[in-house]
Amino acid sequence: MPAALEILERLVGFDTVSANSNLELIRWVADYLDGYGLRCLLTYDAAGTKANLFATIGPAERGGVILSGHTDVVPVAGQAWDSDPFRVTRRGDRLYGRGTADMKGFLALVLALVPQALDGPLAVPLHLAFSFDEEVGCLGVPALIRALPEGAARPRLAIIGEPTEMRIGNAQKGVSLLRTRVTGREAHSSLPEHGVNAIAAAAEIIVEIGRLAAAARERARPESGFDPPYTSFNIGTIAGGAAVNIIARECAFEWEFRTLPGEDPAAPLARIERFVAAELLPRLRRVDAGAAVATEPLAVVPPLVPDPASPAEALARRLLGANESAAIAFATEAGHFQNAGIPAIICGPGAIAVAHRPNEYITLAQLAAGQAFLERLLAWARRGDD
Repeated sequence: MPAALEILERLVGFDTVSANSNLELIRWVADYLDGYGLRCLLTYDAAGTKANLFATIGPAERGGVILSGHTDVVPVAGQAWDSDPFRVTRRGDRLYGRGTADMKGFLALVLALVPQALDGPLAVPLHLAFSFDEEVGCLGVPALIRALPEGAARPRLAIIGEPTEMRIGNAQKGVSLLRTRVTGREAHSSLPEHGVNAIAAAAEIIVEIGRLAAAARERARPESGFDPPYTSFNIGTIAGGAAVNIIARECAFEWEFRTLPGEDPAAPLARIERFVAAELLPRLRRVDAGAAVATEPLAVVPPLVPDPASPAEALARRLLGANESAAIAFATEAGHFQNAGIPAIICGPGAIAVAHRPNEYITLAQLAAGQAFLERLLAWARRGDD
């Protein structure tokens, strides 16, 4: 595994926090693949500062298997790391660094497999799909998917190498990320009837979201396999007001909800908008006709719906010798592939429990397990049997 460890050090060394460009990492990967004679297709964001990468090993005209992973990582600001988060530090069996588990460890294993994959013909191609901005709503992968070929050359299935400790994930919740802005009217705090307090109005909306969350808990579906087994809600950020003695004119908060597969992802927002239109705004506009509430979607991540007939799940079970699959609590790009007609599963090295935290790490044992899985996939791709 020396090659994978060396590549992991290079990947972690690129500060690809989602707020930054990932182009330096993508160019390094493209140069690495070019050294093996592989052509890369890059798809960019609107600003041209971020890119997805797609490359194929083997007969591109025959469909094949996508090995998918994201290149961005979450921030380290404000976290108490014991070592440089953008440099791999080994302590015992653990390799510490931002993205080691989520999910540059998987990317390193895939890249390390390339020379081995080229050492003999493949009956089934393997596709490398590395995306941007997964951590902020899976914003990059749709462009990558739109650029995929159609017909016989279209990939047959996708393996999303998120950290599952090499267990198979065949379901995930859908996620909606939103920002709600409330506009009121300033006034002196001693004259509350002269103003419309945007913070207080936002608080009412948040309380209503809390009622939605309580109702969702009462409709829990333990049989779903999710933890928690119901649609969950979270208020992530809030900001508003200018001074303690001024009635706040503006307030904005960001929130999310995560729906179980099969539930209507539009229903929670529709419920909030009915509350705002029928109960909140009429009261606010009796004081100021210009009072307003606007909610904008920031990102929508589709769920991964379990499919008993999924060829992706069947292949993963075969390669792992596993008889079980499970629902995944966190969001991934798998639902985007499934919605595009490409069956997908989630399976990769590392533990999600250590991701997004200070001192994120992946163990050498997990990397070895991931490498063994990919080598079995490669052997299967050489044979091309179903």
